[in-house]
Amino acid sequence: MATVACIDHNRGASVRVLVVEDSEPFRKFVCSTLGKRPELRIIGEVSEGLQAVQKAEELQPDLIVLDIGLPSLDGIEVARRVRKSSPKSTILFVSQESSADVVQEALGTGASGYVLKTDAGSELLEAVDAVLRGEQYVGRRFSGHDFVGASHARVSQESTKSSFAALGQNTEISHRHEVRLYSDDECFLDSFTQFIGAALKAGKAVIVVATERHRDSLLLRLQAHGSDMGGAIEQGRYISLDAAETASTFMVNDLPDPAKFLKVTRNLIAEAAKAVKGEPARVAACGECAPFLWAQGKAEAAILLEHLWDEIAKSDGLDVLCAYPLASFQGGVGSRVFEKICAEHSVVHSG
Repeated sequence: MATVACIDHNRGASVRVLVVEDSEPFRKFVCSTLGKRPELRIIGEVSEGLQAVQKAEELQPDLIVLDIGLPSLDGIEVARRVRKSSPKSTILFVSQESSADVVQEALGTGASGYVLKTDAGSELLEAVDAVLRGEQYVGRRFSGHDFVGASHARVSQESTKSSFAALGQNTEISHRHEVRLYSDDECFLDSFTQFIGAALKAGKAVIVVATERHRDSLLLRLQAHGSDMGGAIEQGRYISLDAAETASTFMVNDLPDPAKFLKVTRNLIAEAAKAVKGEPARVAACGECAPFLWAQGKAEAAILLEHLWDEIAKSDGLDVLCAYPLASFQGGVGSRVFEKICAEHSVVHSG
């Protein structure tokens, strides 16, 4: 079963709800229970994961009641995607999964609550009331567990928007946020050397965030290609940082914290801009922070970080270059991440 039309009994209601559940009897139970509250208006029912993501993006519901065991895409992955396509939607999991680890993973997506199906009769409406107040709700069956993640993730989404809006910059400024998919280290070094050398020659300041091995090799190559690296470093036009150490300054619960990222990045840009008469648009950046996270198996963190870099590139008109080993995108999961990574960039180079 795919999308199922719902009868709207409460057209004047203020809270729009999307129900995602593959079991028809339980879905009817959820709709019936929610229907007891006149302020709740069910605007859609979906029985599988991919369509749940599509419907959430299309309808932008206030509340999503979400199962985990779904066809095509499990509920946890649905929640991760919905965070991006419909960030204002509050997510409440109602699932038969009773493992504390599963609950933690579910809440870590940014969901606001978790109720076991066996307890939904007594807890569903209580949970809905709580999450719509902006609180976290975890079923009484899990009392004694200290779950974290939901509140942080939800606030992070809002802080991303408000923080970038507060920059007061023109988000229509032309920018370059490119990605290089490289076949070997020679390709990586050639690409970065060309990018950095061109920026320095144009009188820009450059921020490089890479592994120690790549940073050392880049410095030697740039010098060999005629760049006055000693002068650039002394003038503050060349800032070189370690990828792992830099990532650690803004990571929270294995995800980039937008507020922390913004603070760290803005400070770096301000420092670099001092060397070019305080003009952020004359700063370029290249690096491996997101690829470093991807190499650790933190795909969602890498994608979110690329999105944050894209936002700040737009806000300040920066030129940004990232680089990933081409071989790391081979395989099933890699292909999905490949598409998401590419979507966050203005240009994709391969080779």
